[in-house]
Amino acid sequence: MFRTLVAGAVLGLSLTAAQAQQQINFGIIATDSASVQRERWEPFFRDMEKKTGLKVNSFYAPDYAGVIEAMRFDKVQVAWMGNKAAMEAVDRANADVFAQVVYADGTLGYYSLLITQKDSPYKSVEDVFKNGQSINFGMGDPNSTSGFLVPSYYLFALNKIDPRTTFKTVRNASHGANLQAVLNKQLDVAANNTEEIDKLKAAKPELYEQLRILWRSPLIPSDPFVWRKDLDPAVKKKIKDFVLAYAQKDPEEKAILKNIYNYGGFRDSSSAQLLPIRQLELYKDRSKFENDAAMNDAEKKAKLAEIDKKLAELDTQLAQVAK
Repeated sequence: MFRTLVAGAVLGLSLTAAQAQQQINFGIIATDSASVQRERWEPFFRDMEKKTGLKVNSFYAPDYAGVIEAMRFDKVQVAWMGNKAAMEAVDRANADVFAQVVYADGTLGYYSLLITQKDSPYKSVEDVFKNGQSINFGMGDPNSTSGFLVPSYYLFALNKIDPRTTFKTVRNASHGANLQAVLNKQLDVAANNTEEIDKLKAAKPELYEQLRILWRSPLIPSDPFVWRKDLDPAVKKKIKDFVLAYAQKDPEEKAILKNIYNYGGFRDSSSAQLLPIRQLELYKDRSKFENDAAMNDAEKKAKLAEIDKKLAELDTQLAQVAK
């Protein structure tokens, strides 16, 4: 009798462990409110459950860091992120890139934007810089590629401008919140991206017409999917097979992806996708040190040499990937 009870308990534990392995928590970064993101992503997760047999629990954090930290502590095993957030997850949360978004038109990138109201007095980036002390400026989440990293380098670092001293106020928020704040004239100018603006154009063209685009960045690689390196290999295979096959033929699946951000599918990828973003981060740091008048020459020279060494290493890695 005792042996039977023990055997039953062990079997029960084994079943519980097996069942636990068949669940994943999928994180979604906060480019918009949780309710909006839920509406966009839940149909995709329900299809993932049907096709993989996994139980998929969605996780919508209030900011990018919430998803990164959840992945770090294994509360999230798979996530959709921007490139900068994915870089943080790879470095701090035991993560790897395994797939990349492809847009409906087949392109593999999007753009950071600077937006204002159509009736605002600002017609160019130069107008924005000249009138900074009158401008309430909206930046993206600090872990956002298009809302923070790209404008920080291309708009501010290259022009030797510190947004904290240039503008009347600076606040960080999601793309969706910044867009609404510009439309409501609570912000004068804000960083955003073509994903969010194209979504607005398709859904509410009358609101899109109220905007003026002041600046468009160089192309940013489209967003990655990441997973924890220690995720069960069998579960990884189920997820990757599902993701790479999704929306290739089924019109309902195509409609689901189009509703997220005009996505058309996914392609195989790796953490090598993040190398250009790593370069961008280093270039931003280099510009900051180069223009730091408070730093003594020896310290500045050492910092710049360290960054240049890292940039050279990244150039080598990029050349290897390109072969």
